[in-house]
Amino acid sequence: MTFTDLHVSDIFTSALNAQGVTEPTPVQSKTYRHICDNRDMIVSSSTGTGKTLAYLVPILEHLNYESKAIQTLILVPTQELAIQVCKQADLLFKNANIEASSLFLIGEGNISRQIESLKSKPVVIAGTPSRVRQLIEMKKLRVHDVKTLVLDEADKLMDKTYFEAIQAIRKSLMKRTQVLLFSASIDKRTLRNAETLAFKPIVLNEIPGKSNEALIPNTIKHIFVVTDRRERIETLRKLAKAIGSKKTMIFINTKYDLEESLQKLQYHHYNVAALAGNIDKQQKKKALDGFKDGKIEYLLATDVAARGLQIDNVETVINVNLPEDDKEYLHRAGRCGRNGNQGLCVTIITENELNKIKRYQKEFRININQKRLYNGKLVAK
Repeated sequence: MTFTDLHVSDIFTSALNAQGVTEPTPVQSKTYRHICDNRDMIVSSSTGTGKTLAYLVPILEHLNYESKAIQTLILVPTQELAIQVCKQADLLFKNANIEASSLFLIGEGNISRQIESLKSKPVVIAGTPSRVRQLIEMKKLRVHDVKTLVLDEADKLMDKTYFEAIQAIRKSLMKRTQVLLFSASIDKRTLRNAETLAFKPIVLNEIPGKSNEALIPNTIKHIFVVTDRRERIETLRKLAKAIGSKKTMIFINTKYDLEESLQKLQYHHYNVAALAGNIDKQQKKKALDGFKDGKIEYLLATDVAARGLQIDNVETVINVNLPEDDKEYLHRAGRCGRNGNQGLCVTIITENELNKIKRYQKEFRININQKRLYNGKLVAK
């Protein structure tokens, strides 16, 4: 199937082609017509399958560009994702020769500057729920012309940290504003909360049946290493050296452990940067851009900080901790082994976490083999 087969306009087909996107992914094919028909949707599709373009293309095609009002509001859990969505929207505007713009509104940004930026008349807003809600309540963000509300990484946004703000935002919009929820996974909580936001939504679940076998590409090799709890970070350092990957994402559950790992790797002269809530906006942007460009070899991140970010050609994923939510293993592992490339997912565990590894193997239908470090190399146990 092509974008022409989907009846995407020539203008936006050319705009997509200009950025090297020539064929729609399955999630784009399956959602395009429903979004154009103004249906509310809940969509699950794994990391890296093109969810951002799946909602942006049909939305941008049907905006009224004679109006300079805000017509689309996209809520995201992190500032990095807000920036990424806006970059993609602005690239489509540019390649389609449309005089329009987007704007990201994030909690860590200077609110006075954001209010001033709204005078540029963006037609698309991407932002974190707390800041968007704040600006609406201050009557600085006018949303009565919003035609579509998007919740990107919807499963994260259903968390109590965000959901109260999202409910308040929804109430400030018109009753028949289209609501689209996109996520890498759908759980019962997401479905239940979506009922309070959307009207008779179409639920599109990309997972075949009740199995997770399609969620992790078979190009990814999974291994685990057992260590003492106090030795996790030292084991991380040794693993990074033993593997020797040029592009590695390292997932850590807590900001404290992330900071300690960052300091340890920097002390040993590893080319490393980090994404976490306590790092300022410019540092995060520099870290993310450097990793994408290949100038940084190791990127440390928490699950929340990394969700939704499009990063190509990741060779290796290292889990310093097992994720708190089992499904996060899918999201983490799915960062590597994309587009037919080989990937490696390495997990550091303690003896009493072996039962979780067994559960992952059964639940996700994958083999996770045990390895050990010996003389600076990963060898069979």
